[in-house]
Amino acid sequence: MRKIVWILPWLIFLGSPVQDLTSGHHSTAATAAGWVALISFTGVYLTLVFRNMGRSFGGRFVGALVLLLGTLAVVLSLTLGKPWLGLFVYVSVTCGATLPQRIAYGAVGANTLAMVLVGLHVGLDDWSLVLVVLLLGFAMMGVKQLVRTTVELRKARATVAQLAANEERLRLARDLHDLLGHSLSLITLKSELAGRMLPDHPDKAAQQVADIEQVSRQALVDVREAVTGYRRPRLSAELAGTQVALTAASVTADVPAEPDLTGVPEESESALAWALREAVTNVVRHSGATRCTVEVLHRQTLDGPVLELSVEDNGSGGSGKGPGNGLTGLTERLEKAGGTLEAGRVKQGFRLVARVPVDTPPPVGSGA
Repeated sequence: MRKIVWILPWLIFLGSPVQDLTSGHHSTAATAAGWVALISFTGVYLTLVFRNMGRSFGGRFVGALVLLLGTLAVVLSLTLGKPWLGLFVYVSVTCGATLPQRIAYGAVGANTLAMVLVGLHVGLDDWSLVLVVLLLGFAMMGVKQLVRTTVELRKARATVAQLAANEERLRLARDLHDLLGHSLSLITLKSELAGRMLPDHPDKAAQQVADIEQVSRQALVDVREAVTGYRRPRLSAELAGTQVALTAASVTADVPAEPDLTGVPEESESALAWALREAVTNVVRHSGATRCTVEVLHRQTLDGPVLELSVEDNGSGGSGKGPGNGLTGLTERLEKAGGTLEAGRVKQGFRLVARVPVDTPPPVGSGA
């Protein structure tokens, strides 16, 4: 229906040829031939324009049909008179709507020139029609370009939406990995402790079970917040949790109490908190370490002031099969916040260093 509403008003230029055929000025054979040619011309025009609004024909076939329209317009105007010059309007519109932009310029110009030459031969007295033919051709080229741009914008919008959905799925996957990995590791450790304590120390085992319940409830809250996109872990809270997790795992912990977060944006602090959580989870689950040191310090680098988080243990550093999902996710988080991540074995264990930029330099001597 949209195509019909767009195309049918243009058929008003067929009024003059129809009136000429019904006026009786031509012989019966000429009138019959004129009707056949007019119907053929209109059919080719509608086919081209309708099809071009959907799945268009091939380039050579379109060119052949446009050439056929131009030939019919010239022949009918020369043989039946100036009432048929309106057919050049349809040729011009077809050129602008169906031909490639660089070809359409020349085709519209050539069609207008052909109309001028034919008009001179048949005695055209209203030369404003020439302007109509020229302007309508270029107008259709503009409409075609506008439609193409609109389609490209819609595709680009769909692509952006798809990329945003992919990014959100990736964020959710990272959050769930970090949240559940840490919480389930702590639950496993405390469950093992409770099992060992149960025969001889039921009171201590009950305390471990109570801790398991608390961790489970907090994990549920964290997962819900991560799914809704509102979770922003705080570095101070993660440091406190680190002390508890390492102690429960029988790892001697050296953890700062309260870091100096002067000039650290929330996104950067959140990235460091995730890095600390992932590092401690790896220490507890994979390293077999007995000692772990955590430091949070302001440093001045060539790229400007940064807040540096360092987690070092005396364990094995894990399986040694390359960075896992956790480190990959941390790298992406830190890069998004403008930071960096370094992780690898050192002489007596494994060390992870995460850095994020600081907006303003801290006071001299500040650190944690």
